[in-house]
Parts: sequence; structure tokens; C-alpha cells
Amino acid sequence: MTIPIADIDPGSHILVFPYPAQGHMLSLLDLTHQLAIRGVFITILVTPNNLPALSSLLAAHPTTITTLVLPFPPHPSIPSGIENVKDLPAGGFKSMMVALGDLHNPLLDWFHNHPTPPVAIISDMFLGWTHHLACQLGIRRYTFSPSGALALSVIFSLWRYLPKRAEPQNENEMIRFPKIPNSPEYPWWQLSPIYRSYVEGDPTSEFIKDGLSANMASWGIVINSFSELERVYFDHLKEELRHDRVFAVGPLLPPNNSTISRGGSSSEEVLSWLDTCASQSVVYVCFGSQAVLTNEQMEVVALGLEKSLVNFVWSVKEPTAGHVTGKYGKIPAGFEERVAGRGVVVRGWAPQVAILSHDSVSAFLTHCGWNSIMEAVAAGVLMLTWPMSADQFSNATLLHELKVGIRASEGPETIPDSNELAELFRKSLSDEARVKRERAKEFGRVAKEATKENGSSWKELDRLVANFVTLKE
Repeated sequence: MTIPIADIDPGSHILVFPYPAQGHMLSLLDLTHQLAIRGVFITILVTPNNLPALSSLLAAHPTTITTLVLPFPPHPSIPSGIENVKDLPAGGFKSMMVALGDLHNPLLDWFHNHPTPPVAIISDMFLGWTHHLACQLGIRRYTFSPSGALALSVIFSLWRYLPKRAEPQNENEMIRFPKIPNSPEYPWWQLSPIYRSYVEGDPTSEFIKDGLSANMASWGIVINSFSELERVYFDHLKEELRHDRVFAVGPLLPPNNSTISRGGSSSEEVLSWLDTCASQSVVYVCFGSQAVLTNEQMEVVALGLEKSLVNFVWSVKEPTAGHVTGKYGKIPAGFEERVAGRGVVVRGWAPQVAILSHDSVSAFLTHCGWNSIMEAVAAGVLMLTWPMSADQFSNATLLHELKVGIRASEGPETIPDSNELAELFRKSLSDEARVKRERAKEFGRVAKEATKENGSSWKELDRLVANFVTLKE
């Protein structure tokens, strides 16, 4: 089950526990790489079907990273054999959070039987129960946030102050966050679905509430963002939490040699096609690893791309078992033939980091998932925003505040106008959007500086590792 690490320095052996959803897992594994190159010994906890996601990381750090593989706990809402949220419909997040809570006792037993157990736990924000485990063990737990500082501020505010609607049936009632800088506000339907579905006294709801509240009580919080992008929100979090153990370590990106391998079998073909395109002439379209467009939305996006006459790459996620058969993810008949030569459709996983970093790509129609935003910011690419759920509306707010995003649409059921989408695609590549594209490029330069030696995020990673070292004193 576990390969012992030889000669572990007990002051720098930590447990990393990712939440099994692509947007959560990949960024925490990229953080793990950064910790490993700084000499930290790490055990990563996964269930069997998620082990392949670790292969390149384990190959890169054979002496400093090992695994703890625990059986996936059964749950009535999760089909047998499924261990990652990407294989479940949107509602699967809550079931996964509850199921993984049943690893508490097996993990406790492992700690008690390990000759040199970890001195700290870094676990995803959806695994808040690990804070209580850490307290039982007398060690520190660090919350890993795959969301940015603004989104995390909104999440913390929801669970700390529990705002309610004055009119319980009004989905458009505005919920305000006056304590957060710039006083963001959102209609009820745009708040976290996990929060909106909270029912006081319901065991699942209370378990989730307790876990998300425990994040605020954890010893520290590690965030995949950088101070130059969200400084005012990092300051707010430190003020709210009343300590400075809030670490801005992003953008967390894969090591250079693994950006293409993350894209699957289509990678070389897509990148070769991009090589044939002029500089800054391509729009990239992708809605992440979780969102699947309805057939009506697919039709509108396809029409928008077709009418715009722009070059494009469109990454299409196919429906999971939880989607109604025939209602989602269908590429319109004849579309690919009609756009042959100026557009490429990728089915499934695309080499997103490599695509965004390519000189031909200038704009990105995105669902505003935070990993996608970090990758686009680091690449200096303008974003066209279509937030769907969860933290994505807060993320879109930030992009508009920073003037590096243009609103395309919002909401999982909205069907935008294809002519307006076509115009937006054209505009994003034209002189009309030049100022926003330049701002995006400037943030890309700042992001690269942040992650270089002695940059702000580099120093924050060093500060985090120094925090681990003090644990043995």
C-alpha cells in the first residue's frame, strides 16, 4: 500500500490529500511538485482509480514522493467503479465529499502505525474533515484552495454569515457581501450550489457545512493565485482569519515537460495545426472538465464560430453517465466539414496549457474555472467569460474588475445569440479589444515573474516550506 520513504526528516514529511476532481486535483499535484523540489518528503493519499493521475509526478520524484492508496468508500449515489467527479454529473460533488469522509478512520489507523508519520496535512478545501483528524493527531492542517482569493472570500462569507433570501422563492434576489473589498453582489442563483442546497439539520448538509467551516479554522491556507492579481483579497482573508498564514503560491502550472502529455492523444495534431496559424489569430473554446453544454448551446456556439470566420480550437467534453442521453454535447451535423481548415474540434481532454501558451492563440471562451483562468493569465490571453456554476461567477467578477475579460454569457441554461457570439469572437481578435489584450499580456508577464526565483509566489512557497520545518521544533 505504501512504500516507506528512506531517511525521512520528520520535520518535512507531509501528507497531501487531493479531492478527486480534475480542477482540484491537478493544481494540488502541481503544488506537490513545487514542494518536492524544495526537499519536502510527501505521501499522497488517493483511491485506486485515481492513482494513474500521479504517474508523471511519481516518475519525476521517485525518492521524495510516495503514495498511500486506500479503497474508495462506497456511497449510494456513486456508481461502483467511479472515483472521480469528472465521471459524475454536477451534483456529484456533494456525494464525493461525504463518501471521502469515511476515510477518516483508515487514515487515522495509518498515521498511528506509520514509523515516521507526517507532521502536517495539506488537503483540498472539500476535505475539511481532515482538520478534525489533524487536531486528533496533534498536527497542523493546511487548506488547499483551488479557487482564487476573491472566490474563497465569498465562500467563507457564505458559511460564516449564512445569508438568506428575504423572498425564499426569488432566484434573482441579490445577496451582498459588504465586508469583502469592492462589495461584490450576486443573484441567489449564482451562489454556490452546495450552499444553496444547504438544509439545516440534514446530515449531509451539516457534514459539508462543518467541513467548509473547518477550513477557516485550519492552521494555514494555500491558494493557487498570486498577490499581484488579488492583493486586496489576500489582505482581506488575512484580516478575516486574523493571521498571515495565507500563502499565495500560483499560478500552479505543470512542469514544462508535462504540458502536452496532459492533453491526451489529440495533442500533437492540435499543436501542429496551431503552428500553421498566424500570430494572435485563434480563439480557443473550452468549458472545463465538468460542464457539458446542452445541444442547444452547442448549436449556438457552433453557429457563432461558423459565422465569425475566425480560426478556432474547440475542446468538447462529452456527456457522462448522469446526463440525459441525446440532450448534451452533440456537435451539429456538418459543422466540422463547413469549418475545415480554419477550425479544429477536440473531443475530450485537450492540451490546454500548451494551447493557451501558443503564439497563435489570442482569446479564450471559458467557463471561468479557476485552473483555466490561471492558465490563461499565465499565457497572457484575453478571456471571454461564460461562468456556469460554483466559484465561476466570482472568478468572472475578478476578470471584469481587472479588465482582462469580456462578458460572453452566464449561467448553465442560458442560450446566447449566435450573432452576438460571432461578433464577440471577431472583436476579441480585432483592434477593438487591443487594450484588453495588452492588459492580459501584462498580467501574463507579472505571473511569470511571480513564479520565477525570488518572485512573489516563489517566496511564498519558500515561506510555506519554512512553516513546515518549524513543526519539528
